[in-house]
Amino acid sequence: MSTKFLISSDNNNRSEVLKKKIIHYYIANGDGTIADLGREMDLSIPTVTKLITELQEDGYILDFGKQDTNGGRKPNIYGLNPVSGYFVGVDILKDKLNLGAVDFKGDTVVLEENIPYKMENTPASLEELCRLTNTFIDKLPVERDKILAACVNISGRVNPTSGYSYSIFYFEEKPLAQILEEKLKTKVFIENDTRAMTYGEYMRGVVKGEKNILFINMTWGLGVGIIIDGNLYYGKSGFSGEFGHFRFFDSEVICHCGKKGCLETGASGSALQRILLERYKEGSSTILASKIDNGKYISFDDLIEAIRKEDILCIDILEEIGLNLGKGIAGLINLFNPELVVLGGPLSLTGEYISLPIKSAIRKYSLNLVNQDTEIRISRLGERAGVLGACLLSRSKLLGVIHA
Repeated sequence: MSTKFLISSDNNNRSEVLKKKIIHYYIANGDGTIADLGREMDLSIPTVTKLITELQEDGYILDFGKQDTNGGRKPNIYGLNPVSGYFVGVDILKDKLNLGAVDFKGDTVVLEENIPYKMENTPASLEELCRLTNTFIDKLPVERDKILAACVNISGRVNPTSGYSYSIFYFEEKPLAQILEEKLKTKVFIENDTRAMTYGEYMRGVVKGEKNILFINMTWGLGVGIIIDGNLYYGKSGFSGEFGHFRFFDSEVICHCGKKGCLETGASGSALQRILLERYKEGSSTILASKIDNGKYISFDDLIEAIRKEDILCIDILEEIGLNLGKGIAGLINLFNPELVVLGGPLSLTGEYISLPIKSAIRKYSLNLVNQDTEIRISRLGERAGVLGACLLSRSKLLGVIHA
């Protein structure tokens, strides 16, 4: 099976361009008839039939048989052949990896979560990332040459077009994507973690057809993924979405970016952790006291579990964080007028403990006429949003659905 036309950038070959558009149609809409394709692409039935036949011969399209109708001749249903190729997603978190693979239709083949991994800005950490990913690929129930592409999610400033990551693994003159390709022996894309989560939620999560969406990644930091008219928004160099670095507070707390007053210093997982430790030292009580006293690291899992067990201190701090975050989101709603805001990332796992104060602040601080257009939903995918988004982005980028 040749993959040349899939990755070709030659827009002068009309047949190849149309074949790609057919594949794009099936990615966006699922299985359909030749008549459906003809209407969507404004092509004659004979032209579509010829292209579909060639794609079947190439192994990318399957005929799924007759469609049930209320009379008349039953049309055949066509769709993507799931075994045409596979795509890998790598989601790098602070102390673990999530790895996944999807088939050509985008259905999940394998998902491995919570693989122990220490993310550090060192060559050794990069080598370990590649080792774990290669081990995962080698264990997949498919031949390695069937892996068409992979996408690696990285936090911070990432330029997906050039392949450079500027926040981590920036050791060499070569783009990180090129280094990863050499080590993983397949086409590799890199992507900002929040944007990948946004795409995962858009394709497989809580989105129900909305085309103008903000995804709030509430993790140790704070990011926003933006979809406008159904397309991921990147900005000039792929650096869009640095929501956490809005100047918001008049305080002396220094953000990891080196500046003071950033929103994420008072509205993120790191803020929850820091304020908890400060207030415990001031005399407040918490069920995490023994861990703190023993000098143990307070993880996200610890914080979320404490909130689920109704730890008053953690809940009170989370409410403050939610109100601050809601004020910031209110500004985004006024600016973008989205149909949907999705609350995602680890803090979304606290459910209404975080969503209620956010919604309260949005109602108070956004323009009423604007916020009436906007629905707020909690992520359906949770911590799987990133890895599924990476899998689906590797497919969409290789096939030209997304040009970044």
